[in-house]
Amino acid sequence: MSKNLVSVVKYEEPLESVRKVIELSKLFDDLPKDAKIFIKPNIVYWSSFPHPKWGVITTSRVIEDVVVLLNEYDINDITIGEGFGTPEAAEDAFKKLGYNSLKERYGVKLVNTGEGPFEKVDMGCEFLVNFSSHPLKADYIISIPTLKTHSQAHVTLGLKNLKGFINIASRKKFHGADPIKNLHFNVAKLANSIPPCLTIIDGIYTLERGPTMDGKAHRTNLLVASKDVLSADLVGTKLLGIEPSSVPSLVQAAKDRGKTTEISDIEIVGEEIESVAKHHEWEFIYNEAGDLPLPFYKRQFKGLKYRKYDTTMCTYCSVMNGLMLVLLKNAWNGETFGGLEFLTGKIMEPSAGNNKTILVGQCQYNKNKDHPNINELVPIKGCPPSMGDLADAFEKCGITVNRQLLEGGSDQGGVIFLQKYKKKPEFKEEFYKIK
Repeated sequence: MSKNLVSVVKYEEPLESVRKVIELSKLFDDLPKDAKIFIKPNIVYWSSFPHPKWGVITTSRVIEDVVVLLNEYDINDITIGEGFGTPEAAEDAFKKLGYNSLKERYGVKLVNTGEGPFEKVDMGCEFLVNFSSHPLKADYIISIPTLKTHSQAHVTLGLKNLKGFINIASRKKFHGADPIKNLHFNVAKLANSIPPCLTIIDGIYTLERGPTMDGKAHRTNLLVASKDVLSADLVGTKLLGIEPSSVPSLVQAAKDRGKTTEISDIEIVGEEIESVAKHHEWEFIYNEAGDLPLPFYKRQFKGLKYRKYDTTMCTYCSVMNGLMLVLLKNAWNGETFGGLEFLTGKIMEPSAGNNKTILVGQCQYNKNKDHPNINELVPIKGCPPSMGDLADAFEKCGITVNRQLLEGGSDQGGVIFLQKYKKKPEFKEEFYKIK
């Protein structure tokens, strides 16, 4: 049996580095000239406010180079799309990331897959997945994620990047409470029943403890490409210093294909993995009891329990989760928080002896609003909750928050996370612009 081919190259210069990773992997060799191509970048989070993009969002540099090279292969039926929550967010992202220039120069079509239409697709999950119709009509999908870890899924690469094609209802179902048919199981199915998925992993910037802006970015300068999405992800995982056999979604995807997660089953060309791999942490570490982030525990935060997240907390509460932790960190003054317990996701239950129990999100509220262990309920309802509801809840707990900071939604949180990259010249906005 022939081995799947994966190329790994160092990013050294515009266009030529992407050309090299594509040519070494023979990625475009079999594409017919009339092929309809749908490119899926990873724009996991978008805000009109300044925010860290490095490792969070696929660089515009790589997207532009892929479009240029497709044109060199005489392929010009190209669509770029991502699933944004609103038309305004899509319009703003396409403009600021320079995609409108690609539309003008190369006739690229731009699509917000979050607006639909959607088709129900049997991908092997326990439910039919509402998948965007646009990529389903393509001859080939090119998944272009960033090279990063994920605090729930361990890694988020070519496979998980496809989650951006499904609608909100299906995204929430992906984070189900079933211990077996969970997020990992569902992510493993994402390349099923869709057009062939080529993968280019953008590792110019990498991210640990992703997938969003509260992670830690690194300038890594790597590119990975393969015609086989699983093989690309296995190699990408090794480059992040993580064993693929420890990533449940990759184990499941390999099992579904009758394969293993062993790199020895893949033909790797270009750079040797051992010489360029760098370990990236994927999870946020908590104390032994699992009820305080380790930095909070070491600083001896008193009167607070903030349970470690699980895979049932969906994307929309996850964005708020990071912001709430920052607010709590900034609010700590050495005094007690007064007996607060925060619960997230779909399976946590309140413990006894707390003065106030904060139920974050509609799932938590519906599950535990009448739980006998709750002394005083402080709900942050909504799916997802609003920033106003978050501020109200914090103030009920005696925690003052800057409402002006929050009034722009979670968007304003980006300003906070941007501070850690100041005076670091390797983090350049120019990679997210097209001239």
